[in-house]
Amino acid sequence: MPQLILTVSCPVRTGVVATIASVLAKAGCNIHDSSQFTDLQNDRFFMRLSLMSEQGKTRDDLDRDLRDATEGTDIVHAFHDPCEKMKVVIMVSRFGHCLNDLLYRWRIGALPIDIVAVISNHMDYQKVVVNHDLPFHCIKVTKGNKARAEAEQMRIVQEAGAELIVLARYMQVLSDEMCRKMSGRIINIHHSFLPSFKGANPYRQAFDRGVKLIGATSHYVTADLDEGPIIEQDTVRVTHAQSAGDYVSLGRDVESQVLARAIHAHIHRRVFISGDKTVVFPASPNEYASERMG
Repeated sequence: MPQLILTVSCPVRTGVVATIASVLAKAGCNIHDSSQFTDLQNDRFFMRLSLMSEQGKTRDDLDRDLRDATEGTDIVHAFHDPCEKMKVVIMVSRFGHCLNDLLYRWRIGALPIDIVAVISNHMDYQKVVVNHDLPFHCIKVTKGNKARAEAEQMRIVQEAGAELIVLARYMQVLSDEMCRKMSGRIINIHHSFLPSFKGANPYRQAFDRGVKLIGATSHYVTADLDEGPIIEQDTVRVTHAQSAGDYVSLGRDVESQVLARAIHAHIHRRVFISGDKTVVFPASPNEYASERMG
């Protein structure tokens, strides 16, 4: 009796929940967890169910039953097996805190993904990656070869069958074409300040201005730089007594945590894009505990 995740999205309409619940009941499914949300602003309805068939129905069986019941409607659904680990490509430049954090979580089973490649525009983390028995690809990026470099990156992604790209402090701006090809499948992390500080050393700027809160934002990548739909955010308080180096250390910690939580939500199908924002459902019961035990 394998556990499955069902995701549903459609324009707002009556009877969606009743239709789906009826199909699952007839198939002998026991719903363990259910989340739903109606986004009236964007006229979209979203639902995520965690379920198990007590009659031995397979994912294909349930998909066929639900497809037949919703034929002729604009209801979009998908069944997912949580035991099937999502294939992920990680991209990194010279800041390695997020990469190292992800590798650790992956190694202990706290982040159940299948890392199929690590791509960098520098050689700094080749040894770290290879020591984890993972493929490492160094692809230099310059103004003159950017198109060729991205083509090589996409070749690696496609040949590895990757479903998600994680920019773990990858400091190159992706082209509009690459963003479109991988729409909703590239997650980025960046610092988040009020006021906004840009440039080579934003933490130093924040320190000089006496910022009291530093934080991080993880979002889907779009052609609008750092303005894609937000998945996860967090902050940490700092005081006048802390140094610029403290700001950097605390910033690295919160960036790593926020990125990991965003990936966790994505791979468990808890994130739905609705216009320029996201709907992020809470974790299912025992979602984290079962991974630690596994």
